[in-house]
Amino acid sequence: MKKIRLGLLSRIVIAILLGIILGNFLPTPLVRVFVTFNSIFSEFLNFSIPLIILGLVTVAIADIGNKAGKLLLITVLIAYGATLLSGFISYFTGAALFPSMIEPGTSLGEVTNSDGLLPYFSVGIPPLMNVMTALVFAFTLGLGLANLNSTSLKNVTRDFRDIIVMVIEKVIIPLLPIYIFGIFLGMTHSGQVYSILLVFIKIIGIIFGIHVFVLLLQYSIAGAITRRNPLKLLLKMLPAYFTALGTQSSAATIPVTLEQTIKNNVSPQIAGFVIPLCATIHLSGSTLKIVACALALMIMQGMPYDFPMFAGFIFLLGITMVAAPGVPGGAIMASLGVLQSVLGFDESAQALMIALYIAMDSFGTACNVTGDGAIALIIDKITDKDSIKK
Repeated sequence: MKKIRLGLLSRIVIAILLGIILGNFLPTPLVRVFVTFNSIFSEFLNFSIPLIILGLVTVAIADIGNKAGKLLLITVLIAYGATLLSGFISYFTGAALFPSMIEPGTSLGEVTNSDGLLPYFSVGIPPLMNVMTALVFAFTLGLGLANLNSTSLKNVTRDFRDIIVMVIEKVIIPLLPIYIFGIFLGMTHSGQVYSILLVFIKIIGIIFGIHVFVLLLQYSIAGAITRRNPLKLLLKMLPAYFTALGTQSSAATIPVTLEQTIKNNVSPQIAGFVIPLCATIHLSGSTLKIVACALALMIMQGMPYDFPMFAGFIFLLGITMVAAPGVPGGAIMASLGVLQSVLGFDESAQALMIALYIAMDSFGTACNVTGDGAIALIIDKITDKDSIKK
């Protein structure tokens, strides 16, 4: 008898469904067991994320050689352009639909966000560096190695990358379904998801439609450039999409995004460079969601708005959220300063913004990481791979 082996996508879907079903009737002490596991695993993920970025990006830049600087610039420009495009699509869609759906002066003050269940104990595993430090260090070290004739340090970084790859394959990916199950179990048990989703159901429906449209647009562009079927390319990235639904972190989903991108026949060198980088700088899903939520709340509260105001907001948003993907829900926290300075959100409006955003945090993250695969396809096509691979 052959053993039935479930793929990562199947395991993630099963984990989500079981979490929602069992969360309705499992006793609190048992739920807290999984909450405790998630607390420890989350600490390990936060510890690993800078190391994953450092291990993968450094070697990718060093192996690419003297073209690393040009490749970095191209990737940053495409990722930032994709982020801005999604923000403007979100604004124009919301401006066209929200006024007829939202009654000005609607009170959302009763919407609260539960602190959730507490773990039995926690283990602090502070990362050696934050995400931005790891990213800058990887750039500096990789560019330096790309221009050195010596191979000693390059060999050390390759050995470090191999260690990181083993951690991804042997520890992180096998435990991800359990982690995702625990997240949905705890959220369902505490009831916080349902109470928020019921309040914002119309707005969430529109935002979800926008994010599906953005993904189809991104992969249509990638498909046109690579001359491949965009739907097949997008379907291949579904494991990354569903992983992000559970982890709510672009950076934490890097291992799965990287694996699926390579399965889309992207060069491992290009994928190893683009995916960890875009996990930090490409925020299409988060941007479209924040723009739509902000616009909806301004309409609800009768606040004045116009296109120039939101254009400046979108341009700044794409920059201020760069360090946010390492932390679930970090994008909205990073954007609070821009919400206050550009759109005039006071503390009350910011609190409402957080409540609305958190209701669909995972969907924006899923849009981010899935779009990373489209950018990798574009970069892989426009890069002269024959001169990169030696």
